[in-house]
Amino acid sequence: MQIFDFTEGTTSLLVSMPHCGTHVPGDIAARMTPQAHLLADTDWHVDRLYDFALELGASVLRPHYSRYVIDLNRPADNAPLYPGARGTSLCPTTDFDGNPLYLDGETPSAAEVQQRLRTWWQPYHGKLQAELARIRSQFGTAQLVEAHSIRSQVPALFDGKLPDISVGTVGGRSCAAGMLAALCELLDQQSYYSFVVDQRFRGGYITRAYGAPPSAVHAVQLELAQCNYMEEQPPFTYLPERAARLRALLRQLMQRIIDWASNEAEKR
Repeated sequence: MQIFDFTEGTTSLLVSMPHCGTHVPGDIAARMTPQAHLLADTDWHVDRLYDFALELGASVLRPHYSRYVIDLNRPADNAPLYPGARGTSLCPTTDFDGNPLYLDGETPSAAEVQQRLRTWWQPYHGKLQAELARIRSQFGTAQLVEAHSIRSQVPALFDGKLPDISVGTVGGRSCAAGMLAALCELLDQQSYYSFVVDQRFRGGYITRAYGAPPSAVHAVQLELAQCNYMEEQPPFTYLPERAARLRALLRQLMQRIIDWASNEAEKR
């Protein structure tokens, strides 16, 4: 089975969806709890939400394997993204609610974690790096959107209901101020969805590792509350009518990034 799908676009925008995969190899699944088999923490249907990206000329990278196999948005050394806050690991052993993912005595060993890194993490990141380099070489700049979603309420991790849209730029370090301003201007113009910038979701490993404005690579993470486009309980049904408004806004946001990059290129 392929590790990921990739489609090359015609603009400087790359959309990465590191948590939308749902495949778990049989030998791993056999060691997991019934609760784990629900894959509840998947970024469900994100690929469907952004299926317009190819029409806009964006390149798209999406994995096949579940974040329960390995979390592509965590550093290889498993260092915490948010020190002092409860989070999830490179090869998680509990779900977002704290429930065990593995049967007793079946959690992955250190050697297995390293094997999963080699098998799934490194190829995905190798492709990310190669494509950002190709795009930057071709266009003189590259924009990376990290497309994510999460249940609107995760009591074990967050208090209350999450904002509808969380924009993460690592405190403004992963993208140019002008690109962030262009996104915020559009978000300010609508009132249907709440949004915040650089709060709890300041950007995961990919945003932090690859966003480098001085090198003309600009990364932003968009975290969406799943209540706005799907049922948040199993079987996690996609709701097209509810999703339509969100898709329209996401399309505008992606176009705004493409337009910003084009305008910046004209200035050079």
